[in-house]
Amino acid sequence: MNAPRLTYSVPGVNVRHDGLHDIRRSLPEETPVALVFDGTTAAVMMASPDNIQDFAMGFALTEGFISGLADVTDFEIVAHELGIEARFWLASEQAEAVRRRRRSMLGPVGCGLCGIDSLEQAIRPLPVLPAGGTRLCQAAIAGASEALRAHQPLHDQTRAVHAAGFVGPEGDIVLMREDVGRHNALDKLIGALSRGGIDPASGAIVLTSRVSVEMVQKTVIAGCPVLIAVSAPTAHALRLAEGAGLTLVAFARGGSFDIYAHPERIQTGACHAA
Repeated sequence: MNAPRLTYSVPGVNVRHDGLHDIRRSLPEETPVALVFDGTTAAVMMASPDNIQDFAMGFALTEGFISGLADVTDFEIVAHELGIEARFWLASEQAEAVRRRRRSMLGPVGCGLCGIDSLEQAIRPLPVLPAGGTRLCQAAIAGASEALRAHQPLHDQTRAVHAAGFVGPEGDIVLMREDVGRHNALDKLIGALSRGGIDPASGAIVLTSRVSVEMVQKTVIAGCPVLIAVSAPTAHALRLAEGAGLTLVAFARGGSFDIYAHPERIQTGACHAA
């Protein structure tokens, strides 16, 4: 598969108080990505056409099509004129499980739950994250959004995409993925963590978006105990985070942040090296 084109330069007219000005802007591309399991399409999502294997693996993990990479016996990406297919072949036991719970959905970029066929699927039971584990310093949390902002080349070009990053204990950005869809960016990150053998429990996930239900669901299913966002959580997302043992941080910008659930994983005040 050739390297995808991620942006298009287009002409426009900028209207200002001093008149009209010809401009050119870079716009982000999006394309349909079909997630195909053993020859049957289970989902079609609109996504930025890069890091497709990360996206496919992360989506398959967080949506329950696989429980780990060992469930996948083969994988390929096939580009078509109208979009991209991410094709999975599954181990027999997992293939049967997918056949039993197959669903179809078409998801626009703003919605991670479009197309599900029952209320039970929308608010699925979540595992409870183990208590304890990695604690993050206040400074690492406070600087996470700014650290992520320094790793967003597609956003720098277009001002129109979201990012999800994985923050190490010292506040460094270990991995980052971008996409036109906020939930797609998170799936790409989770897929990249899995493929890279990085334990999500060893750090935190930071988002450039608000925290809605599906963002909490995907983070918990991935096994990451801390979620940081630059914007607000919904009330339902907060209730899910509380019940699942997820530390939820919001409005993390300008050096400050709010803690809404399970603050015990964050060391406030001065942090000292062991």
